[in-house]
Amino acid sequence: MIRRSLAGLLLMLGCLSSAMAAGPTCSRSFTLALHDHGLLYSVDTDTGIDKDFADELIRRSGCQIRVSLMSRARIWKVIESGALDFSLSGIADDERNQYADFAWYFSNKYYLLVRNDAGIHQLADFEHNEQFQLGVIRSFRYSESANRLVDTLTAENRVSQAGGLDPLYQALILRRIQGMIIEPFDYPAIDDKKIRDVTSIVEFNDPAVPHGLIMSKRALSPAEREKWRTLVNDMRADGTIRRIFEKYFKHDLADSMVNFQTPP
Repeated sequence: MIRRSLAGLLLMLGCLSSAMAAGPTCSRSFTLALHDHGLLYSVDTDTGIDKDFADELIRRSGCQIRVSLMSRARIWKVIESGALDFSLSGIADDERNQYADFAWYFSNKYYLLVRNDAGIHQLADFEHNEQFQLGVIRSFRYSESANRLVDTLTAENRVSQAGGLDPLYQALILRRIQGMIIEPFDYPAIDDKKIRDVTSIVEFNDPAVPHGLIMSKRALSPAEREKWRTLVNDMRADGTIRRIFEKYFKHDLADSMVNFQTPP
């Protein structure tokens, strides 16, 4: 009886040891930056989807992670340098793939929010009227058609950049820009700022774009990045990410954002 109990205890300890070995290595303190962006994170309330995600990441990993606030433009620079380990809700492109790795946890579409008095009903209306100015957040990338619009208008000096959403809303109200690119995290802010009455939404008709935990390739080894990716995948599999999104969105929208095909 004692032998069986001892064998059971050793088996349990062995399983626990294997589980710990499979998790991220907490040999040092890590850094993670949030950015102020609608429902993803609000600096005013210190709440949001990415804040909840970061809290769960810290709890599950058992690692010490120092969380700070940075602009999105700053985040990409320090991720590339290796001075920042992680950020959240990032999307990939060829340039970013050179210095960052990703663990995907949601996907969403992008839309063009335009002034009603601008007469914009389709993307071509924006592209073909040289008087129209587009507002974007500095260093943001979007879906394929949205990126193409941004790049085309940037080459024509018709893009106004800002550090966040609030200056863009103000520019839209003052008619300094005729449109800006939005995503579901921006919906409450649009309602709060009474912008709905003077704007409409034009769809890009692009597929939803995966967003994920951003991991610095310079700061984290391939083996460690894979451990963090596994941790995020576990959060998806057990419904944790779904529950986080359902705090902020209605069930159907939350479901569409967390159920997606993981990129290869």
